[in-house]
Amino acid sequence: MKKLLGLLLLLFASNTYGEIWLPSILSDNMVLQQQSNVTIWGWTTATSEEITVYGTWNNEKVTTKAFQGVWSLQLPTPKAGGTYSVIVEGHEKLELRNVLIGEVWLGSGQSNMQWTPKHGLNNAEEEIKNANYPEIRFFQVAQQISDNPQDQLKGKWEVCTPETMEKFSSVAYFFGRELHQNLGIPVGVINSSWGGTPVEVWLKKELVTQDAQLAEAAKKLNEVAWWPSNPGLAYNAMIHPITKFNIAGCIWYQGESNRVDPVSYYKSFPLMIKSWREEWGKDLPFYFVQIAPINMTTQWIRMRHM
Repeated sequence: MKKLLGLLLLLFASNTYGEIWLPSILSDNMVLQQQSNVTIWGWTTATSEEITVYGTWNNEKVTTKAFQGVWSLQLPTPKAGGTYSVIVEGHEKLELRNVLIGEVWLGSGQSNMQWTPKHGLNNAEEEIKNANYPEIRFFQVAQQISDNPQDQLKGKWEVCTPETMEKFSSVAYFFGRELHQNLGIPVGVINSSWGGTPVEVWLKKELVTQDAQLAEAAKKLNEVAWWPSNPGLAYNAMIHPITKFNIAGCIWYQGESNRVDPVSYYKSFPLMIKSWREEWGKDLPFYFVQIAPINMTTQWIRMRHM
């Protein structure tokens, strides 16, 4: 009898204190890619549980079963619009509010992508003051490193206001604004960048270490206290956790830190594009900026004409 009572108490405690949770990229204020199947995923403390998800744009429920506490499903999205909610139901109910449907883009690279309006933007005061775009949303990925691919990262979706824009990537903001103004639909911009980083840190480690040319080039990278330089460290912590999140494409602004071996960049950068496309499972458009000629040494010239 005592054993049965103990078991019942354990089950009661499990149901009472159980939890369903989501990755930070799935949160209030997010933008989901329009007219696609977006992945909604997360975790649960329940051993085996049925999870149901639906969007208020049609209230059509999609159901899956958690396996060892992990669950994932595909949720169809309509044409651009909003606002909506996304509801997740299991032994508890979660509601993601103020959700828009539109175009989602990822911005990445080094300092030129990271820099905010405070880093010397022309007409910064006026641009910040006018940055009231409720249908543009920002997600700033926190700068972290990891030796192994992570499932979670730090960050949250925020509505574009003067207060949020002045802390966000200038390049990513203007790109998002251009899309929003020309397409007339909501736009979500994810910024996952880190000033000074070489391309190797944004690649899977094994893609670098298993290639003799790239492994040798990685050895030439300077160790710097303010940013990572070892292969895979930024990818594991800042890219891998969001590869399930459906996006329309990528913008990239980087190259300066690889000028010590520009020839290897001809291989490593296209390899990064290819590997990211494979991770997202789609032929993502990938727009990149040719780095500015700070000086006209051979290294800079060769990097500019990559």
